[in-house]
Amino acid sequence: MSRRGTASALLALAAALTTVTTVPAPAATADPTTLPAEHFRLAEGPYNPTISLLDDLLPTASFGSVLDSANRSATSCSPGAEHQVAAFCWNSGDNGTADWYPQGISSTADAYGSGTYEGETALFVSWYYRHSDPDKGARVSFVDYSDPAAPAYRHVLLVEPYVNGSGQPDYRPVPVHAGGIFAYGHLLYVADTWGGFRAFDLRHLWQVSTGDKSRIGRQADGSYHAFNYRYVLPQAHTFTASTTDGTARLRFSAASLDRTSTPDSVVVPEYDADGTGTRVVRFPIDYTDRKFRESADGYTHATEAYRVDINSMQGATAIDDTFYVSASAGSGSRGSLHTFTATSGPTRHAGAQPIGPEDLSYWGPRDQLWGLTEYPDRRSVYAVDPSGF
Repeated sequence: MSRRGTASALLALAAALTTVTTVPAPAATADPTTLPAEHFRLAEGPYNPTISLLDDLLPTASFGSVLDSANRSATSCSPGAEHQVAAFCWNSGDNGTADWYPQGISSTADAYGSGTYEGETALFVSWYYRHSDPDKGARVSFVDYSDPAAPAYRHVLLVEPYVNGSGQPDYRPVPVHAGGIFAYGHLLYVADTWGGFRAFDLRHLWQVSTGDKSRIGRQADGSYHAFNYRYVLPQAHTFTASTTDGTARLRFSAASLDRTSTPDSVVVPEYDADGTGTRVVRFPIDYTDRKFRESADGYTHATEAYRVDINSMQGATAIDDTFYVSASAGSGSRGSLHTFTATSGPTRHAGAQPIGPEDLSYWGPRDQLWGLTEYPDRRSVYAVDPSGF
């Protein structure tokens, strides 16, 4: 997730081997340290009222119609993850761009346990924009995965609706790293590194004007643009993070949904290059309203928290009480997969992932653990069999 290396170094690595070489035996480290989970909390903000105003001005597209309008085709590839069972790569422009970096991954199996959303089978992948003039914020790739042999996709820009200085409903980019995402019902949650979560409402996918890569939001002629993206997805809620009793604030580096827990829950790891003091925290989430489950004091308090001291955690999820953690090792070495439980591990499976691994997501109905990589000209999306670890 850190912005490592130079473009020339990344290009030089493009010819590196992508197949798995001999993998050393898993290495075990100190057992996780249990922390006071109740010290970590989230506070829900109100639903964004500007969404209803923009609904009156912009046509709303269905989730299926956005997938049907896919304007890019994925390519076949073999990134060489250990126990790999599926994979694809982006088209050449998305694979090589230094403007956008992929980070988070989720699927329609997160949205609903059946594996589909509005009858569609899809993956979601978040990207952050690396420049600031202008800062285009974050986007999400909607990947039609109804045919795993031929995934097709379209990028959708994330936006924050607001009322501008002229009193008109408007929207602006969402400048977040988007290190982790998960769908839950009609909401798509995006990790906000030091802020907690932002939630985007999939029931309000708006079609906007295209043809100008420099315009964003409401224009003088009343039209709405989004840097030439055809669709935008609006931010509906914020869930602001805080801690109590002197606990250091949590870095929301990634996120995943755990449907194997009771109740459903969200797993958050934090990134640090040397791993010192890094933690994995679990928050409860409510299937009845698709929002974080509040306690009597109005906050959502974490239910589990562990210090694990894993270097460069990029993603984490849990399957039946076993945590899976993705860890990177820079632009020149393959990544690792760590496993641990509440009482044992972490155990490191060195070199089990390609170079530059990021977020993780479990596709329950297929028993697949999905991940992705971020470096230009080495980008892939892949699934592995978690039972292999």
